[in-house]
Formats: sequence, structure tokens, C-alpha cells
Amino acid sequence: MPKKPSARIRDHFADLTDPRRRKVLYPLINIVTIAICAVICGADDFVSIAAYGRKKRKWLSQFLDLTRGIPSHDRFNAVLGAIKPAEFESCLLSWITALHEITDGQVVAIDGKTLRRSFDAASSKSAIHMVSAWATANQISLGQVVVDQKSNEITAIPKLLQILEISGCLVTIDAMGCQTEIAQAIVDAKAHYVLAVKSNQPTLFDGISWFFLKQREKGFARTPVSRYETRERGHGREETRSYFVCAVPRDLPDRKRWPKLAAIGWAISDTVRGGKHCYEMRYYILSKKLSARKFAAAVRGHWSIENRLHWQLDVTFQEDQSRLRRGHADTNFSLLRRTALSLLKNNHTLKVGVKNKRLAAGWDDSYLQQVLFGQ
Repeated sequence: MPKKPSARIRDHFADLTDPRRRKVLYPLINIVTIAICAVICGADDFVSIAAYGRKKRKWLSQFLDLTRGIPSHDRFNAVLGAIKPAEFESCLLSWITALHEITDGQVVAIDGKTLRRSFDAASSKSAIHMVSAWATANQISLGQVVVDQKSNEITAIPKLLQILEISGCLVTIDAMGCQTEIAQAIVDAKAHYVLAVKSNQPTLFDGISWFFLKQREKGFARTPVSRYETRERGHGREETRSYFVCAVPRDLPDRKRWPKLAAIGWAISDTVRGGKHCYEMRYYILSKKLSARKFAAAVRGHWSIENRLHWQLDVTFQEDQSRLRRGHADTNFSLLRRTALSLLKNNHTLKVGVKNKRLAAGWDDSYLQQVLFGQ
């Protein structure tokens, strides 16, 4: 049987380049490990990371050589501000995937998020906007790239796809990412796509919407279709969702530009609140013909990147309030937050929310060890 990858943090950070050129007082693995533990346990800045290290020095000394003590918050800031984010992210992802295997064929949602208070008027540094990939089943952050100040998500997504291992996965992206270059990058990575289509692709959008509306009028009498419907009640509303998937029509306008285009999808949401109906219709292109049930799971699963990643980062980890600006500190701290969130979500020994899991990890060293080592 294949040997299970090591879960030791040290093994996955052995190749991380130490940015310090002078004599090193604190080993790099100490700074990384303390930072990871502190962020899991509730630290949201470098001052609290250093304070955590001092309070937990006895426990940390079981795993680290702390004969030189705990670095100051300025030292944490300087080192984590100088580490190359691409290397740091690679090490973090290597460690997480050793703990929690990424399942083949799962949905990978890609979406952007702005760190709203990361701007700095004094240095003309704009707020950081990141594009992230989220494994919806495993609830693991697979990677992120910072959008260049003079660019946008359209150019950042292909860069993100280059660093991901998504072979066999189903990649979902909202309408911003519905671009032929992005579809080709997904296909080149031996993955499949489900891309939302809106008016930024007017010919394609008009063609798909016209097709589905015409076929629905005819009851799909001569067109094979996969259908699926769900009904939910709660919070004073009733919502019916209907999903349709058809093979791509031969006469669909603009079809030849899209690599491996195999099917088109239609999602309808009918929400009743206070006796009033609200309809929403969304259209998609697919590189693999899915059943309507699987298509629905992919569409619904995509929004978990908002609800389970971005929302948690803002509410539980206070990411939008972060004012880190020095060097790569803002990017690397964001990586630490995503790593902590992935680890906490994949621990199921406590049946509480992420906020309370962070508190429990700070209070109970044995629980923190479970989170760190995937037990």
C-alpha cells in the first residue's frame, strides 16, 4: 500500500526560503508554526501572534527549539512580510492535502474577494483583491492569487489555474470568468467547467436563453432534457429551484469558440416571500454533460465559496478589518487565515461553529493538536 504522506509541519516547510540574510536568531520553522497555531486559536494580527507564543511557550517547546525564546511581533511582521507568498502557499497546501485528501471529481469553486482595509493612501497602495479556489466537498482552500492593480479577475484566474492540481475536477466560475481563454485553461488542466453566462457574452447568452425558453414552451417535446427540482421552506420564504440540462444545440450561436462545449444548463429560482414571487434565471455552459441533479449540486456548491470561505474570513477572522500592509505580510496572513479555516472546518470532533472551534483550540491544547494533525 502507498505510504501516507507525513503530517509533520516541519516536513512540508523544509524547502521554504528563509528571507533573512543576517545571522538567524529564531528558526524559520518556529515563526511559521507559532503563526499557524496562533491564527487557528484566534490571533488576527502580529501582536496577538507574539502574545500567543509567549503564553504557550511551554506547550510549543514540545515541538520546537525555543531556547532563543519567542520572536517579537515586529520580528513576525518582518519575516512573514518577506517570505515569498507563492512558496508559502505551496508549503501550506502540501501540508493540508497530506492531512485531508482532495477527492477526485469534486467541485472547485473560483471567485474573487477584496481585503477592503488593506489599502494605504500614503503609499498609494490599493486594496488587495484576491482570486481563490475552494474545494467545496473537502472545504479546503486550494490556492489564491493576488489580482494585479492594473488588471482584473479575467487575467488572474488563468494564473491561479496554473498552480492548481484540478485534474478530474469540475470547476465553477461566475460570469466574470466566462471567457474562452479561461475555459481553455481548465480543459488543458484535464478538468471540466461549469461557467455562468450573462450579458458579457451577449451572443452566447441570447442563444442559450432563446433555446431554453422556446423548448420550455414546447414542453421539451422533441428535445432530450435532464430535469431536477428542489423545494425549501424557512425564514419566512418558500423557494422552488428547477434545473435543466440539454446537449449543446448544433445551431447555438458562438458554440465553436468554446473548447469541449458539451451541454448548456438552466437554473430557475422561484422565491415566495410575503405572498410576492421573485424569479431568477441563470444560464450556464458545461464541458461535460451532467445530470440535472449533479448540475444543481455544482451550481449550489459554487456559492459555498461565499458562505463558507469569504463570509467566515470576514466574520470569524475579521479579514476585512485587517490593516496589514508591509511587504507580503497582507498576502501571507491571508494565506494563514485560509489555512486555519480549512483545518478547523475539516475537524469534526466538536459540533460547533468555526468561531467556537477557534476558542476551543486556544483553551484546549489537545484539541489544537487534533486540528493540526488531522486526528
